[in-house]
Amino acid sequence: MAVSVVPAHAEPSKAQVESQFRGWISRDLWPQAQKAGISKVVFDKTMARAKLNWSLPDLMPPGFPPPKQRPQSQAEFSSPGPYFNESRMQALAASGRALAEQYSGALKKIEAKYGVPGPILLAIWGRETGYGRAKLPYEAVDVLATSAFMSTRKDLFTRELIDALHIIESRDVDEGAMLGSSAGALGQPQFMPSSFLKYAVDADGDGHRNIWTSVPDSLASMANFMAQKGWQRGRDWGFEVTIPKGVSCAQEGPDLAKPISAWAATGIQRASGKAFPESEMKASGMMLVPAGTHGPEFLVTPNFYVIKEYNNSDLYALFIGNLADRIAYGSGAFSAPWGNVGHMLRSDVLTMQKTLVAKGYDVGKADGLAGYKTRRSLGQWQQKAGLTPTCYPDEGLKAKLR
Repeated sequence: MAVSVVPAHAEPSKAQVESQFRGWISRDLWPQAQKAGISKVVFDKTMARAKLNWSLPDLMPPGFPPPKQRPQSQAEFSSPGPYFNESRMQALAASGRALAEQYSGALKKIEAKYGVPGPILLAIWGRETGYGRAKLPYEAVDVLATSAFMSTRKDLFTRELIDALHIIESRDVDEGAMLGSSAGALGQPQFMPSSFLKYAVDADGDGHRNIWTSVPDSLASMANFMAQKGWQRGRDWGFEVTIPKGVSCAQEGPDLAKPISAWAATGIQRASGKAFPESEMKASGMMLVPAGTHGPEFLVTPNFYVIKEYNNSDLYALFIGNLADRIAYGSGAFSAPWGNVGHMLRSDVLTMQKTLVAKGYDVGKADGLAGYKTRRSLGQWQQKAGLTPTCYPDEGLKAKLR
């Protein structure tokens, strides 16, 4: 199909881009879908009703100016405290406890099969879509097709679009009922199509993997995801702790794991005052100080990093862990407050990272974000410089770290 060429000096109209989109479907997308085993009937029926969604972020329509780059000098950090908004956490926990009773039978079966406790699944469900109550306003095929045609990550979304066609071909869902987010994440668990194909299961026995309207399918699919990512049956996600002053915060990270008993021997105790479960003492744990000494401190298990497979963020995994504990035990907020660590510019952190690298420290990726390797390296440098380690970039260190 011929595609109209727009002169370089003229910005194309949306109508011209729509025309190019139809040409792209037949000329570029169909050969890839055909090679992936999609039938012509399903492809034509689905893509005939696909339309561009101009409201999506990070679009680069052909012939239009590229999206403006966000300045790296702007403030990137704010205190993690608002992420754990207490009224929101309490509301989610109350709903989660009610749903734990309502779906207790299904959750017991799911835990027996996959090893993932119900409160963890409920917490993810609550965080992702408000226990399925959040509106999913987008037809996924429209989002994926738009992003495959004119986003900043065309290849990724082309693969996801073809995976969505596989889902439609399997008759698990009609294309019009395949609703999702503006990023193309599907249904109540917010799976991308590739994750749906790998992890979605039919738990209610109706012959369809339905993560849109079936709660058992949604919960079991999340459990299957967690199990396949390495969830360790019978283990907790982690514990809020207090780290004594003589114990350095620069021991953070999954690569410095040691038995919980070894951490306890250094004087680290649970913030709740309870003993660590006997079943955990010989198993490995890792120090986690997401705000350095300016916030809550944790010993986490490998299951914490499995939660991060769902969303690669320490704060996300802590949100899930805390909400799961509230659902399971009626507990509350973390004991220690989140300090005011929100005044650093990303460019300042990047400068610190480059200085640490020049001094021989491993900061991970020098990107202006304070990940655990940056926090750890900063603490190690502070220790070497005769300073009390805080393991977090702050204004006071800018002049000292040169």
